[in-house]
Amino acid sequence: MNFEGFRKFCLSLPEATEDVQWENDLLFRFHHKIFAAYNLEPPHGITLKCTPERGAELLEIEGVSRAAYTGRYGWITIAGFHVLPDAELRELVKSSYQLIAGKLAGKKRAK
Repeated sequence: MNFEGFRKFCLSLPEATEDVQWENDLLFRFHHKIFAAYNLEPPHGITLKCTPERGAELLEIEGVSRAAYTGRYGWITIAGFHVLPDAELRELVKSSYQLIAGKLAGKKRAK
């Protein structure tokens, strides 16, 4: 996968939007909540939310680390598109999207 493939996949998810924030972070959102980020400046990185179990597995892989500032909340950063196979990266993006979308759906049901 490359940047353009990653971007297209993120935007293919229902109601996904993109914008740039903090000067150099391309953010992908579902209803204003971030589900994926890409650092536009080197060193590039892909940041995603994952379950604690999946996060622990991924942290065993070279090139995957806890995300700065949000790592304690289940966010990881992947050092580049070469770190994981394309199918696994797509699965992680989709899972991150579902975690964020599910959280919002739960809040709406509670109201």
